[in-house]
Amino acid sequence: MKTKLNKIRKPKKKPSSGVMLRNALLLLLLGVLLGVFAKWLDELALDNRVWWHLVIEKLDLGNVFSELPVWLALTMAIAVFSGSPGRAALHGFLFLLGMCTAYHAYTIIFAGFNPDRYMLIWYGITLASPLLAAICWYGKSGANVSIVIDTLLLAAMALFSFSLGWVYVGLNGIVNAVLFGAAVIILYKTPKQILISTLGGVALAVAVSPLIPR
Repeated sequence: MKTKLNKIRKPKKKPSSGVMLRNALLLLLLGVLLGVFAKWLDELALDNRVWWHLVIEKLDLGNVFSELPVWLALTMAIAVFSGSPGRAALHGFLFLLGMCTAYHAYTIIFAGFNPDRYMLIWYGITLASPLLAAICWYGKSGANVSIVIDTLLLAAMALFSFSLGWVYVGLNGIVNAVLFGAAVIILYKTPKQILISTLGGVALAVAVSPLIPR
């Protein structure tokens, strides 16, 4: 099995224990910082007299960082640029764990309530992230199986980045459109691979969109 998987994408040489620990802690810290940032944005009282508040309002960043596309794109980037599927699994898990716990703790301490039911969804995604990140890692290759993986990843991005139906495609904000474009760039390996994956992902998202509850 390992030989077959290495033919899809070969892992990079394993770094020293110190480097691995440093990378893991940095990604955990990044998740914590972004989790705090996301909840801070969510609680920020916008003032139209402050120019950077206008930017936040225009880009709807408060909602963007409370939705899936930004976290999917970031975790995808962390996974595919890790050195192996095992490291992708660990890195993706630590990043999302840091984000979820920091977001949850900030809400309890500073916002004064416990969104436990809402957070259960995100903790569930976090628990599933090691397997998903490991699979995602194999999407960054030129093999045929990577096209299938990339198609599914871009379909997921499209479902949450756009308003889709069988007869229409609409934007869910400029930032989400940029995030979809970033996902395409992250997964790019060859022109043929990314063209098939992008078109296939959007087509699949359009096909299943009426079945997804909103």
